[in-house]
Amino acid sequence: MDPTPVFNSYWRFAAERQAMFFRRLSDPVGPWTDDPVLAMYRFTNAYRASDRVSQYLIREVQYHPDRPATPPELFFRTLLFKLFNRVETWEALERQLGPIVWETTDLNAVARTLDELMAQGKRIYSAAYIMPAPAFGHPRKHANHLALLAQMMEDRLPERVRQAPTLRVVYEQLARYSGIGRFLAFQYTIDLNYSTLLTRSEDDFVVAGPGALDGIAKCFSNTGGRDAEAVIFWACDQQERAFAAANLAFSTLYGRRLKPIDCQNLFCEISKYARVAHPDHPGLSGRTRIKQSYRRDPQPLPVPMYPPRWGLKVGDHETAGASAATRRKMGLLL
Repeated sequence: MDPTPVFNSYWRFAAERQAMFFRRLSDPVGPWTDDPVLAMYRFTNAYRASDRVSQYLIREVQYHPDRPATPPELFFRTLLFKLFNRVETWEALERQLGPIVWETTDLNAVARTLDELMAQGKRIYSAAYIMPAPAFGHPRKHANHLALLAQMMEDRLPERVRQAPTLRVVYEQLARYSGIGRFLAFQYTIDLNYSTLLTRSEDDFVVAGPGALDGIAKCFSNTGGRDAEAVIFWACDQQERAFAAANLAFSTLYGRRLKPIDCQNLFCEISKYARVAHPDHPGLSGRTRIKQSYRRDPQPLPVPMYPPRWGLKVGDHETAGASAATRRKMGLLL
């Protein structure tokens, strides 16, 4: 393994981005960093589960106290949310149609509502990553995605996913469907594993997305024959030594160390960061600009919620793993 200067920045980025997360929780005003690149541009958190969309998925989609938690319902709600990956789309659907649950939701009504949103000039898909249209013959992309979800439910995929012994098997089951490539199948697998539908370990499975491949190419001039997934596992395994060697005080997620999914995401983020901080390392994509600038959200971060089985003691709030509704009643949700 022959690391470049970008790999040193990988660990500094991880430590500072995680520190920013905790600073924002304790100080909603800021500033939260002296790093000019982190201050100017938008980056995800060091831990994927801490990101805004993941937090909404966990709190309001998967662990909502007034929604069923059966395997079909958890699968349906998770996949419907993630197909669009946009909080505003989910909230618009629930405002128009009421609670989104598999037993009562008419997917044709969902399609019509999405048509109306688009007619109003509203964006229904997240810009986080490309969502290719599956081939179901509908003229609209979202109608094809709804048909894909209906096919999964008809195939009893929720039950098969629940019985899968490992995340790799879940991933393989998802990847068989039209329009879901390697990257999305892996992302959906991790999303499903946040819920009670799955309780599998994240330690032994990872898939490198395009951004991570670019980040790895910037971080190493030679990987010693390791493929991208092996590099991610290697980085994950040595995280404590790497932070110590760089004299970085890394604050874990309430005792949870970085998992392979988090290290994969960090390689993707360092790919973007290096466009400005290390322009002499072009990587695979050759991109030179970071598209999304940071825009301050005037709302303070809510107390984060993570899958209860992780056993994280979030801050000083003993009830941090409770439902959003419970925390609101107790006055703990900022």
